Amino acid sequence: MDRMKIIKRRLSMSLRSARPVDDSLSELAEQMALDEASTARDNEPMVVCSVHPPASHSAPSFLRQYAGHLGRTALRREPGGGLERDRAFLSLHRTGSLGIVHENVKMGSDGESDQASGTSSDEVQSPVRVRMRNNHHRRISNEDINKRLSLPADIRLPEGYLEKFAMNSPPFDKPMSRRLRRASLSEIGFGKLETYIKLDKLGEGTYATVFKGRSKLTDNLVALKEIRLEHEEGAPCTAIREVSLLKDLKHANIVTLHDIIHTDKCLTLVFEYLEKDLKQYMDDCGSIMSVHNVKIFLFQLLRGLAYCHRRKVLHRDLKPQNLLINEKGELKLADFGLARAKSVPTKTYSNEVVTLWYRPPDVLLGSTEYSTPIDMWGVGCIFYEMITGRPLFPGSTVEDELHLIFRILGTPTEETWPGITTSEEFKTYNFPRYHAEPLVNHAPRIDSDGHDLLSKLLQFEAKKRILAEDALRHAYFKCLGEQVQTLADTASIFSVKGIQLQKDPGKRSSVYPESSMANKLGSAPSQYFQREAANPRAQSHNLSSTSTG
Repeated sequence: MDRMKIIKRRLSMSLRSARPVDDSLSELAEQMALDEASTARDNEPMVVCSVHPPASHSAPSFLRQYAGHLGRTALRREPGGGLERDRAFLSLHRTGSLGIVHENVKMGSDGESDQASGTSSDEVQSPVRVRMRNNHHRRISNEDINKRLSLPADIRLPEGYLEKFAMNSPPFDKPMSRRLRRASLSEIGFGKLETYIKLDKLGEGTYATVFKGRSKLTDNLVALKEIRLEHEEGAPCTAIREVSLLKDLKHANIVTLHDIIHTDKCLTLVFEYLEKDLKQYMDDCGSIMSVHNVKIFLFQLLRGLAYCHRRKVLHRDLKPQNLLINEKGELKLADFGLARAKSVPTKTYSNEVVTLWYRPPDVLLGSTEYSTPIDMWGVGCIFYEMITGRPLFPGSTVEDELHLIFRILGTPTEETWPGITTSEEFKTYNFPRYHAEPLVNHAPRIDSDGHDLLSKLLQFEAKKRILAEDALRHAYFKCLGEQVQTLADTASIFSVKGIQLQKDPGKRSSVYPESSMANKLGSAPSQYFQREAANPRAQSHNLSSTSTG
């Protein structure tokens, strides 16, 4: 009886205090758990019976009475908030833990309950949410939080964050609400400008400015892409596309979007920092790359592209300037501003996509119905450019581009491209009758397997072009071994023993220039945003800003 008096007195004092009832009950329950654990140690182990003891002698029964009383007053919801009240009652589980069982639990749009998902922030939650456990919580480590929140392994968490996360986070075997996840990331420092230090301005374009920066969370270099927000127009559609796609693409050969910071005047995208793009790499080699390195870069390009295509994402802007390379030799796809999710239900796309030099002939002739083969033509052009050191089809206009294509591959006929003779666009140009030339004549360093792969990439008819998945298994890559075919999505090709870059014959310097992120035209790098065309060469940097596809 003395123990019951103590419990009544503590609960009475808690209810008179200004603290929330939920907190008071939780603290009381925790104290009871400690008392029971102490009693169990002093005496014999406690056995929980299926029959409750008399209410006057049962602490759980006493709490049940108070819970029922509180439920009548505190569980009412706002008008329009669903049921007038939720029935909640305490149950003594066979494990010896005291928990709450809710009836008529409302489910969120993601299939989780409101208690789990936290999606119903406007509704009043039941204050009777006491949970007692006889087992002690295991100590949470940095690795636990990194895994829980998908954080980089080298992140530095704020002081005291481990203890705070342990108090607020649900058990690790339970789902974490989106609201709590966002709050946790914000408390660490994500989504805040002050988390990043600007170092150098790398360039400026039509919509954005790119800075080299450093993260205070990891001390690693980052690329800060600041997109200006117009008062009436808001964020450019290219930025919205890039964010929506990159946040779901996690692959070793796709550039990582670390953070998004939104303010009234600008939208800042925080990317991993890579030293240069493929165009700069080729320039540093004097346009003479090692054939072995060409093979490794091409394999990585196809790996990243196959990952995108499996998820029905079309890049639609492949070119050397949009392929980034770090000091390890890892190649990553970047600039998804013109990318498109093929799963979006739309019949046609814009034909104002893909830089002119890397645009397939069907799109040049006005086709707006295309799929993943649109990217494979660009892969073939980039393959040829790496092996020869010069662009394959450097046209200045659409007509000039088609002339260059037909001059090397031959003017298409009904045999080589069924239906082409009925195309109004094709008939309008009235092209001369060119005969195809062997590609090996233009790329003497390429071997027979490489020639076969290049031919399968540069097919007039889109459906005849080899798929990225099939290209990865082509005989051209046989010398890389079988292990590269079974790598995890986030594993680098250089994690395979024996895979490494060789010295390029025309290599000028082994040190990356500090200004390598800015292009030769003096504007910001194309891998982070669109650039304005200033001359024919700059056509490779520009895409129609009015494109809606």
